[in-house]
Amino acid sequence: METDDLLKQIAFIKEIDKLKYIQRKTRLFNSERNENDAEHSWHLAMMTIVLAQHSDQRIDVLKVLKMVLIHDIVEIDAGDTFIYDTAKNHTNTDEERLAAERIFGLLPKEQADEFIDIWEEFEGGITDEARFARTMDRLEPLLQNTSNNGGTWAEFDVPYQQVYNKKIAIKDGSKTIWNFAEGLLNESVEKGILKK
Repeated sequence: METDDLLKQIAFIKEIDKLKYIQRKTRLFNSERNENDAEHSWHLAMMTIVLAQHSDQRIDVLKVLKMVLIHDIVEIDAGDTFIYDTAKNHTNTDEERLAAERIFGLLPKEQADEFIDIWEEFEGGITDEARFARTMDRLEPLLQNTSNNGGTWAEFDVPYQQVYNKKIAIKDGSKTIWNFAEGLLNESVEKGILKK
């Protein structure tokens, strides 16, 4: 049984290597190179460790780490949906559900069920851990875009209100981080890298 579990886990580990090939619209800090999903997930994990003290609630940091590390694995099959895409909604889709079942289904059943539950919790955004994980997920591209003279905001002509409407979710996990983020949005308008 242990050998069977190990083989399933190794198959999963090999499969998720594909996350390194999923390109995001946002670019690395002060760079022209687009970030991939694996880099994004790693960065969110580090941000969680560094910024956890700013959560409005006591959180299980390990659970948040699991969320930020697995939340985009479904994009191996479903692809990355740009958060400001007006044609395709950036919410949990049937495509992502099928991807979660296939990819996490490579693992032994108990582990697969746990990963699907964690993924669903992140997508639901209701628990304290999910709210903080989503705070990290919304903050990172904000930091990237401000470091790249507007980055995807400028490239895709995304207006302030649309950015604000997506970023206000930061407030659900940390009012302190939201105050910082809102300040960055206002500075970006003043600098002319985000159109109001």
